[in-house]
Amino acid sequence: MAEKDGKIIFYDEDDNPQEFYVVEQTMIAGVNYLLVETDSEDEDEAECLILKENSKGEDEDALYDIVEDENELEAIAKVFEGMLEDTDIELR
Repeated sequence: MAEKDGKIIFYDEDDNPQEFYVVEQTMIAGVNYLLVETDSEDEDEAECLILKENSKGEDEDALYDIVEDENELEAIAKVFEGMLEDTDIELR
């Protein structure tokens, strides 16, 4: 993960860069979660992902995975929605 011009750049397992804006961050039960937004021309309908940190103490870089478990995704989305005023999070 690297930061450049207000964006966070993540690299996938093939070292391909993916750019996101971090909207919000929270820690639940010792686990760090990020709500990130992809580039979108429509500011009212942004596409977001929730990422979960899976780093180990010996990892040099922070490692994140996309939250895909439906129950975990719903619970974390509710936390982020409560943190952000005037924001509705729709799960797809």
